[in-house]
Amino acid sequence: MSIDRLRRFIGDMTSLTGGAWQDKDENAVVEVGAKLLGELVKHDDWLPEQAARVPAHGYAQNLLWCDPFERFCVVSFVWAPRANTPVHDHEMWGLVGMLRGSETSLAFTRDPETGVLVPGELAKLEPGDVEVLVPAPRNPKGDIHQVTNALDDRGSISIHVYGGNIGAVRRHTFDVKTGQPNLFVSGYTNREQPNIWDRSAEVRAAS
Repeated sequence: MSIDRLRRFIGDMTSLTGGAWQDKDENAVVEVGAKLLGELVKHDDWLPEQAARVPAHGYAQNLLWCDPFERFCVVSFVWAPRANTPVHDHEMWGLVGMLRGSETSLAFTRDPETGVLVPGELAKLEPGDVEVLVPAPRNPKGDIHQVTNALDDRGSISIHVYGGNIGAVRRHTFDVKTGQPNLFVSGYTNREQPNIWDRSAEVRAAS
């Protein structure tokens, strides 16, 4: 296992968000970021073991990196078999790349007259796939969805990139029948982040 891929990805995302943020060009961030994430999740040889442990139930949301200015963060979601999230939103753009296993993402839209959430497209992600999430009003369809591990016999892992510090923002879960939002702050499961800056082994090897 080599963390080099993650380090390069973080460097590329830092350059991307730093430049595009000044121009307020969110579309460029999402478009290019999706390609970068797609390249990262094509390879399953870089995620540290502590960020890949499958929980007994539910899911773990492990912070891999947060930009010092909170312009983006990188998170590993590790799913127990058949685990799922509440129906929720994000309050920022997001990219979801499938690294290991499989998951489904069920989109919801709000009925403009009743406010009730209506289920829509069901997307299934396989390793290497990337889903883009952009909230309303920038995206007419919004970003409300429910995610489920598609596998009932083993865990799955997806890598998420968000346009902020996702674990420390107020966002919402929803009652599907009424559309009623409920505020929540997700936080993170892990207490320690991977050490992406220890390059001592490769420097020694090159000596």
